[in-house]
Order: sequence, then structure tokens, then C-alpha cells
Amino acid sequence: MMNRKSNTKRPARAREGVCEAELVDPKKVERARASLPSERELQRAADAFRVLANPNRLRVLTALDGRELCVCDLREVLGISMSGTSQVLRELRNLGAVEFRVDGKLAYYQLADTHWLKLAKGVYKKLAAVS
Repeated sequence: MMNRKSNTKRPARAREGVCEAELVDPKKVERARASLPSERELQRAADAFRVLANPNRLRVLTALDGRELCVCDLREVLGISMSGTSQVLRELRNLGAVEFRVDGKLAYYQLADTHWLKLAKGVYKKLAAVS
């Protein structure tokens, strides 16, 4: 009997996490498929992760934690152009993560849904723990 902790007797590809057999458990496959969200839901989730996959968008979410900031202040926080800042904010608005209000010539942003910031903070925390 092979020791489960030792992988010296396992084939090289299996040690890399690659299955070397073509054995399929149809019942498990069907249950796994049935648990998947619809294609539309999967695409929407992938699109949301694409939005969050930009460091400047994550910076904005974090900068707005507990505060409201004018676009010009956010531009300074990001250190990028006004048009770049506007693009970042547009993507976050489309996601529903931020909202704004106008006061004269100024536009102030705040978090509209803290879920996205909580998700980002969870990732920050997890990555800090594995570093």
C-alpha cells in the first residue's frame, strides 16, 4: 500500500495534478454540471471579474471606503489622466459598484455597493496570508 503523503511512486503527471486515466464517473459529472450557473450568469460573473481585474479600479474601491471623493481627488489618488479616471469610474458605475452626485461643477463618487470592496479586501487578505 502506498503512503498517501508520499508522491514518489505516483506518475510524474499525476504529481502535477494531471489525470492520466480516462475514467469518468457519469453520476458525478452530471451532478457537477447541474450545479453550474447558466451561461448568462457565468458570463456576467466573468465580466465582473474583468472589471475588478484592473488595479486602478481596485484603488478607487479602496479609496472610497467610508468616504466620498470628487473625481479630481480620485484622479490625484490614481495618478492618471482625467480621461483615464473617467474610464475607470465608468466601468465601476456599469458594475454598480459606485455612484455619483453632482454639486455644481463637481462630481462626487461613493460606493454604491460595498460587496465589491468586501470581495477585493477578502482577496487582499488571502494573498497576504499566502505570501
